[in-house]
Amino acid sequence: MDDDDLPRRRDDALAALTRQPLDPLSVDELDDRIAVLQAEIERIKAHKAAAGGFKASAEALFRKG
Repeated sequence: MDDDDLPRRRDDALAALTRQPLDPLSVDELDDRIAVLQAEIERIKAHKAAAGGFKASAEALFRKG
């Protein structure tokens, strides 16, 4: 079973983030939050691409051997 199949812990930071009410935030605060989340998405995508490249390299190495 993959970790993705497991339910998120209640104290998971991502779960807590999605439960936060947005009503008290100003438009500027919402814009700031969007910018931070977009930057985090880009960071995650870069990490995923690097991890995928590493996995492909490892698989290629073991196929040749």
